[in-house]
Amino acid sequence: MPAPLLSRCVTLLLLSLWVAAAHAGDRPNVVLMMVDDLGYSDFGCYGSEIETPHIDALADGGLRFRNFCNTAKCHSSRVSLLTGLYCDQAGAQSLSRGVTIAEVLGAAGYHTAMVGKWHLGAEPTDRGFQKYFGHLSGATNFFVGDDTFRLNGKKWNDFDEDFYTTDANIAWAEKFLTQAMEEDPDKPFFLYVAHNAPHYPLQAREEDFRKYEHRYEEGWDKLRAARYQRQLEMGLIPKAWALSPRPEHVPAWDELSEEQRDWERRRMAAFAGMVDRVDQTTGQLVKFLKEKGVYDNTLILICSDNGACPFDRTKGKEFDPWDSRSYWCYDTSWSHVGNTPFRLHKQNQHEGGISSPLIAHWPAGLKTKPGEITDQRAHLIDVMATCIELGETEYPAQWSGRNLEPLQGKSLLPILAGKTRQGHDFLYYHFATNRAIQKGKWKLVTHRASQWELYDIENDGTELHNVADQHPEVVAELSALWQKTATETDHLKPTQTRPVSGKTPPLLNKNGTPAKR
Repeated sequence: MPAPLLSRCVTLLLLSLWVAAAHAGDRPNVVLMMVDDLGYSDFGCYGSEIETPHIDALADGGLRFRNFCNTAKCHSSRVSLLTGLYCDQAGAQSLSRGVTIAEVLGAAGYHTAMVGKWHLGAEPTDRGFQKYFGHLSGATNFFVGDDTFRLNGKKWNDFDEDFYTTDANIAWAEKFLTQAMEEDPDKPFFLYVAHNAPHYPLQAREEDFRKYEHRYEEGWDKLRAARYQRQLEMGLIPKAWALSPRPEHVPAWDELSEEQRDWERRRMAAFAGMVDRVDQTTGQLVKFLKEKGVYDNTLILICSDNGACPFDRTKGKEFDPWDSRSYWCYDTSWSHVGNTPFRLHKQNQHEGGISSPLIAHWPAGLKTKPGEITDQRAHLIDVMATCIELGETEYPAQWSGRNLEPLQGKSLLPILAGKTRQGHDFLYYHFATNRAIQKGKWKLVTHRASQWELYDIENDGTELHNVADQHPEVVAELSALWQKTATETDHLKPTQTRPVSGKTPPLLNKNGTPAKR
């Protein structure tokens, strides 16, 4: 080949490589943070008295979602978040019919890393994450961990006296991102932070507990009313949404004995301390991103996997919450505060179970006004579609020999751009015998397959006025749509799609178990 032609070819090759690198650098980084068992109102920017200034600052400079939905359960929300599919549609925890965001973005040239709780089959490093630190289990001891901790696919047990899971997650996240930027600074990164906090056991560092030790002496009735009032004042919820009542089996705070009130305020203080620590480490991560010069072009999304948890499985009550021998939980008395203004809890497909905060922050890409609140309804399944569009790639039909299900989610980017998105035709919900389907303003829902309830969730977002009797044609239409979706899309077995019983919905005991009426 003549020298001039060779020189020209080399120049063109170098130019093409430079363009490709520059293009990769233009694509945003993504930090996806999911917290565990955090209720709709548990961040300050969603009405809480818990101090979350760093997360609130992201909301003040970003966008909050009023109507963002999860699946009301830990593992199923993780499936939907990572695959963009409904849980059983993706093959549930096996992910046998799905592909993860990490796999898709990794193939598109992203660094991929994860820290925290996995709670699915295999390991993160088997499903597209190039770096991983955390626990494979669904819950862990925050101070001494468990035997499922892994570092990049290998067993890890280097727990020292100062170990605390929430802190360790962010320390390892920073290590992974530092390594990625040193290896190839032109590649964007995808970081998934899956905090186990504030999932039980309610174990808090002593200084975080002490901060809130006397914060809850007024009790749940006054605190819940105060959260609701703040939500109204900040414009988070419409005034038409009435505050749902205290659950029937939860006593008024003033009816408790002094000993009972002391126990209740202490376990809520432990929960608050755990949320505070999540906020502290979020601030640490934000500072890191700023120091590395990547903050402006990083999309940060923060959400929860389900509503607050009502199940009281307390052991080791005699130990302080900073003692690894403790295993505190709270129950419906505080979970109904976490889920303000909604009713019911984790596992239920009522709004108290499926409603999550979603905060989006992206200085270089967000086009909404700082601190804006959108009422456009969205779901965890939308995150995959969003990442595909950000990564300028496509959703595959097959992956490593797996035939994939069609993507269910729709990109959030139009909402982030300040536009009205063409929303979902409908959204489907299922966990165990709890079911729901939402289409337009109508939401059909049942608690433990008892009877269908129908709500106009635009005007009655707290689900207090069941209008099923007034609109039997809507009940018939939506129940048939739920049945069709459960069978044909979500691949549920016939035993999981039996008709509702028509019985009165069950109550919950204070500890979250079903109660007799």
